[in-house]
Amino acid sequence: MKVNKKIIIIGVIAILIITAIILYFFLKNPNKNLNIGNNLNNKTLQEVEEYILNISSYEAEIEVSVESNKNNTKYVIMQNYVSPNIEKQIVKEPSNIQGLETIYDGNKLTIHNSKLNLTTIYENYPYLTDNFLWLHSFIEEYRAAKANGGKTNLYEENNQIIMAVELSNSNQYIASKKLVIDKITGTIQKLVVQDKNQKNLVYILYNEIKMNSLKKEEVLAFRLQEDNIAQY
Repeated sequence: MKVNKKIIIIGVIAILIITAIILYFFLKNPNKNLNIGNNLNNKTLQEVEEYILNISSYEAEIEVSVESNKNNTKYVIMQNYVSPNIEKQIVKEPSNIQGLETIYDGNKLTIHNSKLNLTTIYENYPYLTDNFLWLHSFIEEYRAAKANGGKTNLYEENNQIIMAVELSNSNQYIASKKLVIDKITGTIQKLVVQDKNQKNLVYILYNEIKMNSLKKEEVLAFRLQEDNIAQY
């Protein structure tokens, strides 16, 4: 019996040590998708909404499906954004435009084609907030609709939190957008752009997203090769 008790005690101690090690490494290296940080079962819908609306920066890998009457085109894109208007986007797929990079620094738009080693700069480029590929574009539209009496909807469905906004008639094709957030992990899962018949026009799946961690200098870290610059 004494031997058995010793074995049990040793086993318990081993389990405690292993648990402590696992917790240590988990806290030192948290999953970069868990950006809200706590189980959202303890958060109200309004708290989640407020968190999303106050995202100041993010970096993401997204899969984009653009649907039309004729075909469905897919892209894999890396995005970096820092408020209010710093953007960087790199295409990973398809292969024919792989490496195509666009950077907006708040004033000029730079387009770099790594395959052709060519760079084009557009000075005094107007900032376009209606780019449906960007999360912050959805955030601005949702915030504006709430402030101006537009149609927004915030609800929970199947352990998902949905933020939806109906858009004005300024765009005859795009009628609404829905952002889907996993309630348990707090991970942004997808952004869906629909027409007036609720048909998906653009479906964006977030493979990875890390929020509120970028600085302006990190997004704009980009060396221009002056010999290949064409300015317009």
